[in-house]
Amino acid sequence: MRKALTIAGSDSGGGAGIQADLKTFMAHGVYGASAITAITAQNTLGVRAVELLDPALVTAQIGAVLDDIGADAVKTGMLGSSAIIEAVAATLRRANVPALVVDPVMVAKSGDRLLAADAIATLCRALLPLALVVTPNLPEASVLLERSVTQESDLAPAARALHTLGPRYVLLKGGHLPGDAVDLLYDGERFVELRAARIPTRHTHGTGCTYAAAITALLARGLVVEQAVREARAYLLGAIAAAEAIGGGHGPVNHLFRGLPPVARAG
Repeated sequence: MRKALTIAGSDSGGGAGIQADLKTFMAHGVYGASAITAITAQNTLGVRAVELLDPALVTAQIGAVLDDIGADAVKTGMLGSSAIIEAVAATLRRANVPALVVDPVMVAKSGDRLLAADAIATLCRALLPLALVVTPNLPEASVLLERSVTQESDLAPAARALHTLGPRYVLLKGGHLPGDAVDLLYDGERFVELRAARIPTRHTHGTGCTYAAAITALLARGLVVEQAVREARAYLLGAIAAAEAIGGGHGPVNHLFRGLPPVARAG
């Protein structure tokens, strides 16, 4: 059976973070393991409290999973601090993981900050060079590049600049743009534009986590990056379209709208 590991924060509301990642892995027939970086008290309305875990405990979880279960692909989400990023990067570098997807989680859907400001440079220096794919949205790209990325014309120059930070592929997500939902995939040579009509809903909590987790699961199943991104995007759009009103704020997407797939076997 194919396996994936998520390294991220716990969302008590179940719509994002570790919970969204594990649901997404399951939806793709991939066995999911986890290393929790932070405990958050949150729901669809916002984040009430955050407690970061000791970096040594985070790396102990990663080691426990990789030493025994292994992982065909790994995803990072909320890391929270420079110390956790350094520890995670060192552990993954030693483990030589086959495919790493970095979702540079910085701010929750509610606007609550999930990454310390002083950790941005560490993320760029220590983790992005290890990534097969990095998946920033426009506000995250703006922070990483220290310049405004707000218009469709900004996408290509921003993707090029992000690629110089070390990842092999940049998936720049344009969900914050008006009009169509436009994403741009860049491998250092070729741009692939992914465009779809925007789905009118406020139930989009966990979309970034879900998108990156779907890419991770599909890479674990052996898909090449472009195909994994295309299929993950189609899955995300379906999950958004099928979302139901859970909670009083930004509800989660419907991770299991397709039902459960048959077990995927390695071969």
